[in-house]
Amino acid sequence: MFRRQGDRYVASFAVDEVRVLRKVASEVVGLLTDGFDHSDPVVGRLFPEVYPEDPSDTAEFRRYTEGDLKTAKIDQAGAILAALPDSGGGEVRLDAEAAEAWLRALNDARLAMGVRLEIKDGTDLGEELDDAVAVDPASSRVFQLSVYAYLGYLQESLLNALID
Repeated sequence: MFRRQGDRYVASFAVDEVRVLRKVASEVVGLLTDGFDHSDPVVGRLFPEVYPEDPSDTAEFRRYTEGDLKTAKIDQAGAILAALPDSGGGEVRLDAEAAEAWLRALNDARLAMGVRLEIKDGTDLGEELDDAVAVDPASSRVFQLSVYAYLGYLQESLLNALID
């Protein structure tokens, strides 16, 4: 998907891919703004307790770092929204800075989806998807697992283009 062209990282996206990426990036922004709640397990995954044995130290650490970290995560999701075509499909051309922002935003989106989908280390995504399809091929779980897998593919593609 992504390929290097000079100092740019280029990929072409179909209309449906643009829609999915816009929705995912927008949901991350929403989670970090209107929906920001430390009791949400997704927020907990994106902003883990640095000192789980000492809540007061964790709170102190958050006080100094959380605002900047949240802003950076919102900006990274915004980099995806800014680079995608406004409507329809099309080509995305990223410089190195935008490509790194995309990588971090894709990682955040996958972490968030992984929590919601209860994906654990060692989960066989192929088996999960096969099981979900066997239960109901039109289910939202099948769609969500497919998006999760697509984001992983996209992330790997961009990473490979960066290191080539």
